[in-house]
Formats: sequence, structure tokens, C-alpha cells
Amino acid sequence: MSTLVKTHFANQSYLNGFFGKDLFHEFNTPAFSGSVPAVNVVESTEGFRIELAAPGLQKSDFKLNLEKNQLTISAQKEQKNEENNEKYTRKEFKYTSFQRTFTLPNSVDGDKIEANYAEGILYVALPKREEAKEKPAREIEIA
Repeated sequence: MSTLVKTHFANQSYLNGFFGKDLFHEFNTPAFSGSVPAVNVVESTEGFRIELAAPGLQKSDFKLNLEKNQLTISAQKEQKNEENNEKYTRKEFKYTSFQRTFTLPNSVDGDKIEANYAEGILYVALPKREEAKEKPAREIEIA
């Protein structure tokens, strides 16, 4: 085991003993980070797909709104932790929230947008309008 890894574990156990919890885990959870989730946008001939990485959330935490050509994806989650001992009560509240807005091209059919959440990733399918889909090349006969 390297010196860096040994030092990390030694420091982590010291902090865990002082605060009574796994601080390394706490600092690396989405609830603590306050950052905006990473997003991939993929285009195909049929449409676009947004993949938003948001582990630790549930499908009910998300809210998607479409207004004109603006798609807003947001999430909010509240976590409560209460510990009662003989001499004290400790309550901790954590809030996770973010909001991302995407300007959609006119080629997207807003009425057919679908979303699902699986294994920590929110998938949003943005199908193209029929008239915007790329048509295969064809030969035109002269009459």
C-alpha cells in the first residue's frame, strides 16, 4: 500500500472518530457536492438523447418542464437524519438540488419527448419532427 493511501486512511479514521461518521463518503455524495450533474447529448437520425448522471436520486425527485423551446430539468431531494441519545439530540438536514436548461432546436417534436431514470442516469429522448429527419438520397426521374 502506498504512503499516500496509508496517510489517507489514517486521516480518514481520525476524522471519523472525531465527527462520528465517514466524512470521506459525506464529502463525495451528490447531496454534499452542490454541483451540476454531467450531461451527454447524443444526436441520431431519429432525434437527440440527453443523458444526465444523477446517482442517489429517485425518479420522483426529478421535474421536467418544456416551455416554448426551453427544456428545464431539475431535481430536489431532502434527506433528514436524527439521532437521539440520553444527553443530546442531533439532527442533520441535507438538500440536493440542481437545474439545467436546454434550448432545443426547432427540429425537436416537443409533444413526443419522453424520459426515464435507470441506474443513476436520467435519459431524455427528444425525437425529431418528421419533416426534420434526414431522408435518404434518391434518384429523381425526368418525365
